[in-house]
Amino acid sequence: MPNYDYKCTQCKYAREVFHKITDEPLKLCPQCGHETYRRGPGGGSGVVFSKGFYNTGYMTPPPIETDSTKSSGCCPCGKSPASCGE
Repeated sequence: MPNYDYKCTQCKYAREVFHKITDEPLKLCPQCGHETYRRGPGGGSGVVFSKGFYNTGYMTPPPIETDSTKSSGCCPCGKSPASCGE
C-alpha cells in the first residue's frame, strides 16, 4: 500500500496518509472541515538491497584466501612476481 501526501487548498494543512490505491481519495480536511483536501503523489517506500547489490546488480563473493595462496608467493594479479615486476 502506498503513502499519499494530502494537502488542503483552503487552510494548507498537510498530512501523509497510508491507504490502498483502490481506496477513494479523502476529500474532507480534518483541520478545517472543507472538502478541499487533495491527494498528491506520496513518497512511497524505500527499497533496500543487500550489501553490494547496488553497485552492479549482482553480488560476486570475494575470493577465498587460503594458507596455500598466502605462502606461495603469487602476485595479486595472478602472475608470478618476476613476470609482473612486483
